[in-house]
Amino acid sequence: MFYGEYFHSIDRKGRLILPAKFRETAKSQFIEKFFVTRGLDKCLFMFSEEEWRSQENKLKAMPFTKQQSRTFNRLYFSGAVEVVFDSQGRILLPQNLKEYAEIKKDVVIVGVSSRIEIWAKDKWHEFYGNSRQSYEEIAEKLMDV
Repeated sequence: MFYGEYFHSIDRKGRLILPAKFRETAKSQFIEKFFVTRGLDKCLFMFSEEEWRSQENKLKAMPFTKQQSRTFNRLYFSGAVEVVFDSQGRILLPQNLKEYAEIKKDVVIVGVSSRIEIWAKDKWHEFYGNSRQSYEEIAEKLMDV
């Protein structure tokens, strides 16, 4: 669904334009709204409404009697916002989410199949730099068939 790595900037009003490819995919899939929340590794996760509902159902199934489940769900859902593109393909990122991901101006928008990740440019470069060396090793461990 969503693939690639795109470099963009937040405008003065805190808006982010999504890559044309992602907007085209959304249009062809009849996706009108997305949900953005705190992701992992200091990025933001962005899901189509359908994928968000799927993730929500999985997380709701976690036992609320376990402290880790409660903590994760609180942080994950309390940061969630519904976003819709404006006529120019922009979304508004709330200040609390920008602070979480340490986003100031320059961002990298990454397509990860069923979700979009939004990274502060320096955080993406740090992650990529630290991870690319182990890419093949990770593949070997995860895809050991």
